[in-house]
Amino acid sequence: MKILVAVDDSAVAATVVKSVAKLAKELKTPPQLFVLSVVPKLSAAAEKEFGKAGPGRYYERQAELALAPLRPLLKRTRLDWSERTAIGDIAPTLLAEAKTVKAGMIVIGSHGKGALKSLLVGSVTQKVIALSPIPVLVVH
Repeated sequence: MKILVAVDDSAVAATVVKSVAKLAKELKTPPQLFVLSVVPKLSAAAEKEFGKAGPGRYYERQAELALAPLRPLLKRTRLDWSERTAIGDIAPTLLAEAKTVKAGMIVIGSHGKGALKSLLVGSVTQKVIALSPIPVLVVH
């Protein structure tokens, strides 16, 4: 099975990775993980302020902030994993990447930062659940 693991630079990301590792132990065949960091695209005005090379450096830095702390944890899982980064609106970009890698499942963390913590599930997570044609595991 291929699993798309959506991560960001929050503390929830480590919990997501730990949950996937625990799930992997329950599966007959170890899954292949695609660890994805989606960096929201800057507005045209913000990109202009950065100059020609600035936006690229910004996107790389944001992705690195999400992925770097997770690498040691991912290595300890001893699972087959690779990193992916993408730029865009988070939910649709995540779903497009899941389709690209032919994932059988998406694992995503929930921050629940909105009204009443969006009833325990964040808005991005809600969009992914609503639009995903494959199972979505939400980790709190």
